[in-house]
Amino acid sequence: MTSIQDFAGRTALVTGAASGIGAACAKAFAARGAAKLFLVDVDGAAMEALDLGACEVHRITGSVADEGLWQALEPRLTGLDHAVVNAGIGSGGPIAGLALAEWRRVMAVNLDGAFMTLATSLRAMDGKAGSVVVVASTTGLKPVPGIGPYGVSKAAVAHMARIAAAENARKGIRVNAIAPGGVDTAIWESGEDFQRSVAAIGREATLKAMAKTTPLGRFASSEEMADSILYLLSDAASNITGHVMVSDGGFTL
Repeated sequence: MTSIQDFAGRTALVTGAASGIGAACAKAFAARGAAKLFLVDVDGAAMEALDLGACEVHRITGSVADEGLWQALEPRLTGLDHAVVNAGIGSGGPIAGLALAEWRRVMAVNLDGAFMTLATSLRAMDGKAGSVVVVASTTGLKPVPGIGPYGVSKAAVAHMARIAAAENARKGIRVNAIAPGGVDTAIWESGEDFQRSVAAIGREATLKAMAKTTPLGRFASSEEMADSILYLLSDAASNITGHVMVSDGGFTL
């Protein structure tokens, strides 16, 4: 019997696909029968290293903030079924001390890039059913000092997903967001507090100490995030749209 979380024959787009949550999503799609994947990341070598089995894979090396990338890719996305709007970068430092250039650097990728990814995906799905998940963050729900641009950008993309859900529901296109809490990915490296702790006690000890501050006492894996994302994309979630799923071990309680 075919599972309603089976992606056999489907076409999917994943940004930020070279590592972390994006790579886990690409692998999960391939393992669940996806026929074709479009992967976007600035790290072409890491995308090439992903083992995705027999799935037809198109790897696009470049920044999601590059409008030209989306103009070139959009004609190739005909028949798109699913999209994971995942690419993002971090930033550290208090708002009062940030240069405008640093603010814009983060917004260009996390907000402008997410907008172009989402808008392109919605146009590619127009006329057929489809589903999108935008990767937000609990830092967009709960203020965390020292990472202002990141938190603001993630609050914005979560709301953008809800607006897109309202605009596209009648077309049979569902749009949801997921707000992860702590996940061991490279995004942490940009935080000043994280850098200081790593210098003092090492990366593994730093992550363990941070994880203990959540009610469940641990961080999630990228694979756990991918499972939740693919659930929201799947037919099993066919009545869910405009939802921001929080997966944070209780961090926002």
